[in-house]
Amino acid sequence: MKIKLVVVVTIVVMLAIPALATGTLTEIGAVGFGVGSTSVTGPTGKTGKTGATGKTGKTGTSGKTGTGGKTGTSGKTGTSGKTGTSGKTGSTGTSGTTGTIGTTGTTGTTGGATANGTITGPLASCPGAPCEVVSETTGMQVKVGSTNTPMTIPRNGTIVAWTIRLSLPTADQIAFFDLHEGGPAEAGIAIIKQTKGLTYQLVAQSPLVQLQPYFGETAQFPLATTIPVQKGERVALTVPTWAPALAVKLGATTSWRASRPKNTCLSTTESSTQTSQTTAGSAVEYSCLYQTARLLYTATLVSTP
Repeated sequence: MKIKLVVVVTIVVMLAIPALATGTLTEIGAVGFGVGSTSVTGPTGKTGKTGATGKTGKTGTSGKTGTGGKTGTSGKTGTSGKTGTSGKTGSTGTSGTTGTIGTTGTTGTTGGATANGTITGPLASCPGAPCEVVSETTGMQVKVGSTNTPMTIPRNGTIVAWTIRLSLPTADQIAFFDLHEGGPAEAGIAIIKQTKGLTYQLVAQSPLVQLQPYFGETAQFPLATTIPVQKGERVALTVPTWAPALAVKLGATTSWRASRPKNTCLSTTESSTQTSQTTAGSAVEYSCLYQTARLLYTATLVSTP
């Protein structure tokens, strides 16, 4: 699965607002999500070749021994000629200098959250069969393992971006959901506030984003207009049509709620009925609890200093 993070724009947005540039950055809902990817370490550079050892100098040639003097003619014995002095032995050549060891190659650069990164968190269903998606509702993750209400905003601040992890459905699956779930895949985030029990009021929402160009990727969408939020509010995922952003078979300690009326949670008709919460100020019951599944989204909070 690929990674597509538009982080540069997020930083530009933050720098344009002084309060954001000095705030604390928090990724809401990131517990166990594996935001980004495991960095891929570049290959280690090759070690340089060892320089060649210098050649040993040749040993000098020994000098020739001088010729002996001739013996005198018989009669009186002539004085023996002096034996010539032996030539000096040539000096031994100096050994050549050993070549310098080649420089070790530079280690390759460590990769970041690139398109080839490995996802460390849960993966969305599809293209396997059955292919399960989020459809025509607003959903909120309420438990991940031992963490309750992971989408609760911990401090006052501003939401500057949101992230979604999408699977890669087949062409036939895309055509099926487009036909039966109200149109092409799209989603956005909603800021909701609990009023009583399972009832939540819609405080704010982001623009919707067409998702198909990002299928098979984890995409982050910076907000051109950031959203002020208060401690205790929740971040939900609004899906007016459908989105392949649902991880399944994760165990009973993982669950999410949908903005659907009670007694309709297991109805196939209800799953294709528009129940997403999109009217500002509206109060809706999130009565349907779905266990062993997770909505794959997070939101980036810059808390007020």
